Amino acid sequence: MIEINHVHKSFEKTEALNDVTFQIQEGSIYGLLGSNGAGKTTLLRMMAGIIKQNTGDIHIEGQPIFENLNVKSRLVFLPDAPFFFSQYTTKQMAKYFENVYPNWSQERYSHLQELFQLDENKKISQFSKGMQRQVSFWLAMSIMPDVLILDEPFDGLDAVVRRKVKNLIVQDVADRSMTVVISSHNLREVEDICDHIGILHQGKLLLERELDDLKSDIHKVQVAFKGDQEEEFEKLNVLYKEKRGSVYLVILRGEEEKIEREITAMHPVLYDRLPLTLEEIFIYEMGGAGYAIENIMV
Repeated sequence: MIEINHVHKSFEKTEALNDVTFQIQEGSIYGLLGSNGAGKTTLLRMMAGIIKQNTGDIHIEGQPIFENLNVKSRLVFLPDAPFFFSQYTTKQMAKYFENVYPNWSQERYSHLQELFQLDENKKISQFSKGMQRQVSFWLAMSIMPDVLILDEPFDGLDAVVRRKVKNLIVQDVADRSMTVVISSHNLREVEDICDHIGILHQGKLLLERELDDLKSDIHKVQVAFKGDQEEEFEKLNVLYKEKRGSVYLVILRGEEEKIEREITAMHPVLYDRLPLTLEEIFIYEMGGAGYAIENIMV
């Protein structure tokens, strides 16, 4: 389990994080979302023990992470810009990590070489951006970490490789109860893999919930009536409403059965439930909380 308790972090006069508190359960995949400058990367770097918070606590499995070699030996952080020794090949970097991480698996390394089909004797600096990202995952997954922290992990990967990487992550979560934290601007990527969601804005945690809970609480419907019954929507918790010809498109918060019962009582000539994406959920959830959507999502 990762525990973040009342964490504050400032850089000179700039406040990066303000009283952030939440928990990440072991064996879960947690998506950390927010706009540029929200504090996501700062929080990830503190969770990885790279920088220290000004106040508050960050614990992994009950131990503080900063300057804790025991915990760090079972944690891998992949930043948005991967770093390698400039003249090293993948094989040389693998040897380096084998000496650093006690859970390094040479068997896993060999297996992933077949999966990624990259030349381990080629200097990593000579690979393209996407191939360097593949090398990052190749090495990271060979370390067999208990905690994997990822900052914009899928940038530069094509669709096929992206699917391979996601499958690897999900497999390790299922087989070894690995805990994963992913920061990304791509909500579709997050929706595809994460089971918990947190959103940061201006250094504060605005929302933190299970993804299934979010989807069960917000609904998207289209409704049409013989006459104008717009006033009937006042009985429902409407987050958004627009009229397209004679059809209303409505975003509602509440229990699905209650919403269906109320709308059915209006005797609509058309009533359909529509699929709702994670991106739409956050737009309407944050809009309902009074935040300007253009300042939250990019």
